Amino acid sequence: MKNSRHWLSAAVLLTAAFFSLVMLTRALWIPAKAELAQWLIERSWKDALNGNPESRPWPWADTRPVAVLSVPQHEVRQVVLEGNSGRNLAFGPVFVDGTLDGRDRIISGHRDTHFRFLESVQPGDRVKLTTRQSTQWFEVRYMEVVDSRQEELVIDPGTDRLSLVTCYPFDSLRPGGPLRYVVTAIPLNRLVNPRRPSSG
Repeated sequence: MKNSRHWLSAAVLLTAAFFSLVMLTRALWIPAKAELAQWLIERSWKDALNGNPESRPWPWADTRPVAVLSVPQHEVRQVVLEGNSGRNLAFGPVFVDGTLDGRDRIISGHRDTHFRFLESVQPGDRVKLTTRQSTQWFEVRYMEVVDSRQEELVIDPGTDRLSLVTCYPFDSLRPGGPLRYVVTAIPLNRLVNPRRPSSG
């Protein structure tokens, strides 16, 4: 009887250890996949700059790199993809469809990988957006939490701005949810006083 209980306890412990290992592997795989994808996407971006704008990060990809987003204060440099889909968001930040070539640009990213840094962004931080055609600097003006059940992000072709969007709150264990964290930045050449505000 004691031997049966001993084997049963050992089996339960081994099963628990196995499932813990599976969960840990899955938790580590998501950020590892995001990093590997950024490396492949970076290589594809360099191909695009060298005259191959249709370069894909991997042969079966249904997206391509179209810009680089840099936030020097937070040591962030990320290649941005076209195609606003959940599949593409797993690999990097993406332009919301229809905003890449407009003046009112919206880039979204996951809060637990590429856009985690938005939690630390402050008004006055500088953001650089580089496409194959141009480089433009922006200054962060404000951050807000938007409930997607009550408000929509409105794309205004007459407004010159860059919006960075991710799910909120940052530490939520549930994926998705209705809340969005929106960082709004204005082109430096549009600001009356483009210098960073003093802290005093």
